[in-house]
Amino acid sequence: MKIKSNILITGGTGSFGSKFIPLTLEKYNPKRLVVFSRDEIKQWNMQKIYQNDPRVRFFIGDVRDKDRLMRALDGIDYVIHAAATKIVPTAEYNPFECVKTNVLGAMNVIDACLDKNIKKCVALSTDKASNPINLYGATKLASDKMFVAGNSYSGSSKCKFSVVRYGNVMGSRGSVIPFFLHKEKEGYFPITDLRMTRFMISLEQGVELVWKAFDDMEGGEIYVKKIPSMKVIDIAKCINPKIDFKIIGIRPGEKLHEQMIGLEDAPNTYEYIDYYKIFPVIQNWFKDPVKIKGGKKVSEDFIYTSDTNTDWLNNRDFKKWLSENRKSVEII
Repeated sequence: MKIKSNILITGGTGSFGSKFIPLTLEKYNPKRLVVFSRDEIKQWNMQKIYQNDPRVRFFIGDVRDKDRLMRALDGIDYVIHAAATKIVPTAEYNPFECVKTNVLGAMNVIDACLDKNIKKCVALSTDKASNPINLYGATKLASDKMFVAGNSYSGSSKCKFSVVRYGNVMGSRGSVIPFFLHKEKEGYFPITDLRMTRFMISLEQGVELVWKAFDDMEGGEIYVKKIPSMKVIDIAKCINPKIDFKIIGIRPGEKLHEQMIGLEDAPNTYEYIDYYKIFPVIQNWFKDPVKIKGGKKVSEDFIYTSDTNTDWLNNRDFKKWLSENRKSVEII
């Protein structure tokens, strides 16, 4: 992204948007930063924070509504697509609604960006899109495929599309940390499985990965941040080592370990200093040196999962993060 540009973020009142907006205002000083979302209460609360900042604009709308998207994208240079139905059990019990937002909504964003000649669009993905076993992951895989393919049917439009993928965002709504903080008041922690592991990334790191994608992208890449893992039981012990644990078993659609790059993607995945890039096989883009930019090809048997990860977040560093962020996490 460039300084003094016009930016729009779908689902901008969510956890990612709450961090992306202030950091981007400081770093890029955009002309306009448009928050596009359907939750009027969240927008109302966010408007109070930015009521004296004329750069921040608010637009009630749903990604399911292409006409509304087209109106919101007028004059926009860059788009971040963060809107999604994300809670795994919610998606399992409301599959039609999940598909409407995550698949049809993604299609609307792509079409609207092409029709409005947006310069670049970055879509947020999830580890659950890699070898999905639940509906949320399946819809995000479909969304990823569409954003990648958007580069090949752009026609006269110059818009470029890329995707960023990361795991459990520390402190985000619906994630394990605020869940445990809430359960702490009830006197016990429900643990799905003692072996369960998760990737751990801060909201700040997630924002920085999006910035990196905008600066680096040629179109069609899936960016995967290198981040540490942690056992869920260790997260619980760090929050409160004295509280009781109750093993409840894995929930419907839940994985024991997270995966961000599968064996099938290894032939077209390249490694960089602090991230990986997965390239699509269509158009032979995974062989294009302009897109690869000096990356090192991973081994044919490479996988990137939270249990086989070589980087682990130790308890001391997690406790430090928690002490610095506990109050804001409890609010989320």
